[in-house]
Amino acid sequence: MRLFMAAYPPIEIREHFQAVVDRLAVARPRERSVRLAPPERWHLTVAFLGEVEDENAAVDALGELAEVPAPAVHITGGKTLGRGRFRHLVTGIETDDGGAGLKRLGEQARKALKRRRLPYDRRDWQPHVTIARPSDILSAEELAHDLRLLAEYRSPRWRLQEVHLMRSRLGPQPEYDVLAAVQLR
Repeated sequence: MRLFMAAYPPIEIREHFQAVVDRLAVARPRERSVRLAPPERWHLTVAFLGEVEDENAAVDALGELAEVPAPAVHITGGKTLGRGRFRHLVTGIETDDGGAGLKRLGEQARKALKRRRLPYDRRDWQPHVTIARPSDILSAEELAHDLRLLAEYRSPRWRLQEVHLMRSRLGPQPEYDVLAAVQLR
């Protein structure tokens, strides 16, 4: 099964962020889908595991995060990841402590996965929330507009208090199932 660890913004933060997303070019109706992520699927991926056979080992790794302090975060800024048809429009995550709390969370997750010999994405972790997968559908002007609006946005501060172990099923509209959750300290 395809697994990842994720933290979800509280509903009041999603509602606040929705106001800016509604103004983005990526949210405008068009002939071809830009695969706009619905607010209930907005999440911060803490660790991407990929295909895993031993779900119990992943649940155990998640449990180790209970000792990590819950960082205070903001949704802010924007950028793209990937290119062409693989491009994603994302917003960043900032902390009041210069990123130390998020870094600690990401490092602890990877250490716990490594101890259990579970796979995980070893690339440099860039905390973000995916807004849409516009591939190459947005024009340069539309993309620049969206990035300007996102650069001006800063959500209210919230505590990243809970991390979930999620199973994803790929498709035009990916589906996510919660397998387990842990409260951060």
